Amino acid sequence: MQRLLAVLASVCATALGAQEFTTLKGHGGPIMGLAMSPAGQIATASFDNSVGLWSEGGPIWLEGHEAAVTAVAFGPNGQLVTGSDDFTVRLWGDAPQVLGQHQGKVTSVQLSPDGQHVLSASWDGTLRLWPLAGGAAQVLQAPGTGINAAIFGPDGRHIFAATMNGQILRFDRQGSDVPLRLVTHGFGVTRLVAHGPWLAYGAVDGGTRVVRADTGAQLADFSLDRRPVLAMAHHAGTGQLAVGDGHGYIMMLDTRTWRITRDFKATRKGPVWALAFAPDGASIYAGGLDDVAYGWPVALLDEFKPGISGQRSFLRDAETMPNGERQFMRKCSICHALGPGPSRKAGPTLHGLFGRPAGSVPGYFYSPTLRNAQIVWGEDTIDALFDMGPDHYIPGSKMPMQVIAGAGDRADLIAYLKQATKKE
Repeated sequence: MQRLLAVLASVCATALGAQEFTTLKGHGGPIMGLAMSPAGQIATASFDNSVGLWSEGGPIWLEGHEAAVTAVAFGPNGQLVTGSDDFTVRLWGDAPQVLGQHQGKVTSVQLSPDGQHVLSASWDGTLRLWPLAGGAAQVLQAPGTGINAAIFGPDGRHIFAATMNGQILRFDRQGSDVPLRLVTHGFGVTRLVAHGPWLAYGAVDGGTRVVRADTGAQLADFSLDRRPVLAMAHHAGTGQLAVGDGHGYIMMLDTRTWRITRDFKATRKGPVWALAFAPDGASIYAGGLDDVAYGWPVALLDEFKPGISGQRSFLRDAETMPNGERQFMRKCSICHALGPGPSRKAGPTLHGLFGRPAGSVPGYFYSPTLRNAQIVWGEDTIDALFDMGPDHYIPGSKMPMQVIAGAGDRADLIAYLKQATKKE
């Protein structure tokens, strides 16, 4: 497996002197989650189904999830836990294990302040507490809707959950099983941060507010016309709160004065999906549509141009390529490479596709559905796949929903693939 080194990239000198930002390169898909360990190690979660652990020697790749890794967190003792679109919650270390499984996408994971439990939330509408000492998970009362985020309060006694129908619920681990409805926002709440007496949240409509953690009374409102809020990170030591949104901005707040200190355009195109502070709070890391995570010095944010391009290869100018290649770039390239070697893409290589049985690329972890599909890829099967869509042609596989309605477009794609995937 290819191991790509983290690269320190220098930006041109300005009147303030030379500036540097950090790039963590090596994933084969967008960066969906970021976490910083107490010791300063960065973990990146990606659409390519993997987690990268970064150090000066380069990344270590953690493989095991069968779909995009959407949530990642370190615990107080350095434990690493992840959640995924494959519905599972995984604990990594010397003996990696699946703690358990939801019935839907896992949207957030967090370790308790004492490091004894993992909290996970899911679009299946459940919150689960997984004891690291072993035993069955505790399932908290379902709110009747999908959960976008869940966190522990600073003392570990309370759990806050953000729901798709715009509520923030507070659970008391030492009290009633019935949660307190703390906030009713009106639009889905997407992210939460709790510290001391306050709770900050972001929402689908761009709402960015701070409320009392005990009563829900509003303390501050930083809502802008940038939606949705997709990422939040807090650094307690420096009192910084970072907010990332769908327009590609990182808004920096001072939680001691509740003022906006910086408003940085981090992407040229696309959202900020993930944020994490360095241990000293001097740098902020972000992930988005690029296969790269970026880090900037907070003090110099205003001097940087956007770093995340948001220009994936399948989004480049459609007029520069034949129709068959254009269909591949739009429908296939985010998950599949064409070359013979291993890649960090989420799906298997398409090299040698024609005449190959489905589920047969060595070293790729297929779903049982695809391994047992009894399909041989050729013109007819590829045409049927995109005519019906994977969810109908091979129901139960990991392939995302993709349909090419036009027969001519499917024919052009097949003609392109016959040439581009041909073995030498």
